[in-house]
Amino acid sequence: MSTFIPQQRTLMGPGPSDVSARVLNALARPTLGHLDPQFIELMDQTGDLLRYAFNTQNSLTMSISAPGSAGMEACIVNLIEPGDTVVVCINGVFGMRMKENVTRCGGTAIVIESEWGEQTSPEELENVLQANDNVKAVAFVHAETSTGVRNDAQRLCAIAKQHGCLTIVDAVTSLGGIELNIDEWQIDACYSGSQKCLSCVPGLSPVTFSETALEVIRNRQHPVQSWFLDLNLILGYWGAGTKRAYHHTAPVNSIYALHESLLMLQEEGLENAFTRHKKVHELLREGLESIGLTFAVDEAYRLPQLNVILIPEGADDATVRGRLLNEFGLEIGAGLGKFAGKAWRIGLMGSACTPRNVHHCVESLRHVLA
Repeated sequence: MSTFIPQQRTLMGPGPSDVSARVLNALARPTLGHLDPQFIELMDQTGDLLRYAFNTQNSLTMSISAPGSAGMEACIVNLIEPGDTVVVCINGVFGMRMKENVTRCGGTAIVIESEWGEQTSPEELENVLQANDNVKAVAFVHAETSTGVRNDAQRLCAIAKQHGCLTIVDAVTSLGGIELNIDEWQIDACYSGSQKCLSCVPGLSPVTFSETALEVIRNRQHPVQSWFLDLNLILGYWGAGTKRAYHHTAPVNSIYALHESLLMLQEEGLENAFTRHKKVHELLREGLESIGLTFAVDEAYRLPQLNVILIPEGADDATVRGRLLNEFGLEIGAGLGKFAGKAWRIGLMGSACTPRNVHHCVESLRHVLA
């Protein structure tokens, strides 16, 4: 056994994305106690930076000490109780996971299922809510990582609010990559991941909750089924009042890294970050089309940061990805669910979203496919 030193990779899959040297250096700073006044100050700053990234004034905006899947669970287990009815919009793998969480809470899921590669239909959501007057919440994925589809979050939330429903939104792949406006779009609970467009290390899930959501949580009839993710307990650790109460030992150095990545996003500016992702996506589109590859998703609602490409006839999925990794140090993602064996997922997220990476990806694919 010896010290582990990994080979350098270019990460252009669905996540994690490349982590900048600034963020990696932040990880190496001296570890503090999780209730040290310096660390508490950093937590406050991280909350402010997350509010900037989420476009919100929500007081409860923080990072769950676990990956995005735990952020999903935190939103659902805190808001949904046994007997509640939730409309879950599914057009990929991660909508299916939202449904699984709802049913494990004892809730009833009314599913709106769309074809993979297509958006959730706002008209269908309207019809379902008109036919069911007992719906507590509407849950959907903003940027579906398994299909590369951007759902119309603003419109879906507006329909949900017209019917008096809470809104629960998965922004794991959208935060920092495309427009996301928590307050203007009336999103009550939203979760993301540190390792996508924020280009931080994996293992953290930024979340934000509206005052409406907090009121629902405070007035629950049943205990939250997860002790670790119970926001009534976490509130005392992430900023409810001036005296912090111990809940768990936060991943201190990972929070350093998240703070640095959010600082980089603030320095670049949200609009500039969105523009960069869009422009570099166009370079990738031109390059992939020049070697005969086609997209699985219509341009009108295609994600710039997560590109789903149809595997050309005669190409073996695993063989191509293996050669890209072993010969060119390039990671792209396999298809999931209905896209397994039929598509590749190419990420352009955060620090990996550069013209240099696009050139490397296109030329590597050109060589391997030839």
